[in-house]
Amino acid sequence: MLASANLLGLSFGGLIAGILAGFLGIGGGTILVPLMVGLGYTPLQGVATSSLAIVITSISGSIQNWRMGYFDTQRVISLGLPALFTAQIGVYLASKFVSYLLLIAFGLLLLINIYLVDLKKRLTTKNQGKSQRINPAIARLCTGGAAGILAGLFGVGGGVIMVPMQILLLGETIKTAIQTSLGVIILTALAACIGHTLSHNVLFTEGILLGIGGLVGAQMSTRILPKLSDTTISIIFRLMLGLLSLYVFSQAWQSFHSR
Repeated sequence: MLASANLLGLSFGGLIAGILAGFLGIGGGTILVPLMVGLGYTPLQGVATSSLAIVITSISGSIQNWRMGYFDTQRVISLGLPALFTAQIGVYLASKFVSYLLLIAFGLLLLINIYLVDLKKRLTTKNQGKSQRINPAIARLCTGGAAGILAGLFGVGGGVIMVPMQILLLGETIKTAIQTSLGVIILTALAACIGHTLSHNVLFTEGILLGIGGLVGAQMSTRILPKLSDTTISIIFRLMLGLLSLYVFSQAWQSFHSR
């Protein structure tokens, strides 16, 4: 039986992760993994169980986007197919990492993406009039493949890298990148969840609790996203990544000293 404090924490954490999933095109692992570590689970359990919750959350948000006419099946498939294969690489790597090193790598990933979100804007200003040099098919392959590895390795849907890479390599607006990312996350999280389930890493009760909270949160935020400006969304995205990176580094420090 789950302790009442853990039950409340998992449910509330899932709700917050679902809200952020709809707003920012992330699966919610950036919230769920640190939450589970804080509640006493191992980083590997957090990564694996997060993938189950993300499947539920991303399906919920994508269904709402589809109803509102913001779901592009072709974009989702072109990014999602390579992610299905590379997610298994991430699952394998996750089992090889020392806990505190996994958390440090996760924190560094969050910090890098604060920079990537606005890189496209700076490059566009610097290179006005120049055509895109990267073939769109190659760009989608790289974006989806990177998202899949991150899904398996860190228990995230891959949106923390997929949104910036779509903006940077494919020239998408941040809203389109978020809506596409949430659809792709269904595939990346499902692939990661299957891999972790076969490795017996997933805690199903906790994952379903997180997923139910995420389902509710995603339904709320996907309705609000179209009403917000790109600037507002960009600021929220970067602020969230910065705060979470600090929390993840603190958890890595505690994990290192508790060895």
